[in-house]
Amino acid sequence: MYRISLIVLLIWVGISSLPGQSPHGNELKLDCAECHNSSGWLVDVSEVKFDHGTTDFILEGTHTQVDCKLCHTSLIFSEAPMECASCHTDVHNMSVGDDCIRCHTPKDWLVDNIPELHEENGFPLIGAHSSLACVECHTSETNLRFDRLGNECINCHRENYEATQNPNHQIAGYSTNCIDCHSPLAFDWGADGITHDFFPLTKGHDIQDCNQCHTTGNFSDADPTCVNCHQTDFNQAQNPDHQALNFSTDCAACHSTEPGWTPAEFKDHDALYFPIYSGKHKGEWNECTECHTNTNDYSEFTCLTCHKDPKTSNEHNGVSGYVYESTACLVCHPDGSEHGAFDHSSTNFPLVGKHTGVSCVECHANGYQGTPTDCFACHEDDYNATNNPNHSSAQFPTDCASCHDENGWTPANFDHDGMHFPIYSGKHKNEWNSCAECHANPNNYADFTCLTCHKSGSTNNEHKDVSGYVYESSACLSCHPDGRE
Repeated sequence: MYRISLIVLLIWVGISSLPGQSPHGNELKLDCAECHNSSGWLVDVSEVKFDHGTTDFILEGTHTQVDCKLCHTSLIFSEAPMECASCHTDVHNMSVGDDCIRCHTPKDWLVDNIPELHEENGFPLIGAHSSLACVECHTSETNLRFDRLGNECINCHRENYEATQNPNHQIAGYSTNCIDCHSPLAFDWGADGITHDFFPLTKGHDIQDCNQCHTTGNFSDADPTCVNCHQTDFNQAQNPDHQALNFSTDCAACHSTEPGWTPAEFKDHDALYFPIYSGKHKGEWNECTECHTNTNDYSEFTCLTCHKDPKTSNEHNGVSGYVYESTACLVCHPDGSEHGAFDHSSTNFPLVGKHTGVSCVECHANGYQGTPTDCFACHEDDYNATNNPNHSSAQFPTDCASCHDENGWTPANFDHDGMHFPIYSGKHKNEWNSCAECHANPNNYADFTCLTCHKSGSTNNEHKDVSGYVYESSACLSCHPDGRE
């Protein structure tokens, strides 16, 4: 009996181990006891020990609650398809493809990644698009078809484009690419949503009526130059009068886009003229008229409104060339600081004598660059007006320094001794008072006479025995070239 039982057992084991005998196919390498028990072939799902996670299709969400036979319609489990569409009806009619997991999860059919899906397709849901229902754009007879619309604005907004009258987009020939002008972040078509980055509509330019700047039907012909819109403002400005003062029409040189034109700041003043927004004068003034008191001519300025005398003069004791006037202030203090002030003594024209009290503008009437240093450049009028002697008629040299020094026009010191005849030394020193005593012809200083002082009576007696003597000036000079007897 024992032998018969052993033989039957070996036959059963042999039969069960033969390939192709399992109804679940050759792919399933699993002990039957993992799912079945000795009471029969019926399977109690709750007692199944098989781990579906070891397959290529992990059971998650609602899939964990599905009867195996709904997916495994045959006993050969490997034949069960893994594509979503094989089990689930495509209610979208292939308008979004057949890969359900792009939008859905095994948890439920709700879609919570709509923004991400649109970003993947190159159309982020921002601005007004973020609050729209899907069916507002993806219209269909079932509201379940989501056919691709294309990412171009005009695909949805052609009616808006064609119906717009202010301005008329079609007549103006505007681009149908809405984002050229409208911000995708905006929630309406109004001015707040206009992309105007090429000319920012901020502060004073934050206006709602496009027609204030775009006065023609062609919005592309608006010139961004300030004065094209603000010519009237320029003409009416009185404090200061922009027209009378010939101000630049480049509004941005002084004004920002703050409403009301204030505060106005001419920042170029520091580089072009004088530092008032930096250095010592920063914050020391409030109005242009504090320095430019002549509102009809802003080329005029004064430093004396703030820099009073005698304090200012006392601070300049011992300063060569100092005079209490605004132009002198600027020349010596071009950057407004006390240190590094201009010193005329460091130039090739030190101010000494009479020059120390001369106003800067008397010499620098045409500015401070290239001012000539020869006397005649400043004293031509003095030269022409002099009659004692008449410099012009006598054709005196225009080198004033050959006769005069910085202490004044008198006494005049001409190198008469070295060039012609000793009158500042020798016998004739202090024997005369004016040039006219010897040069009686004021129109020709080449003429001279000795006979004014040397009278004929005494002179002839003194030359009785002198051979060739004649009583005339040229003879005097020939015989007495140094004025001695």
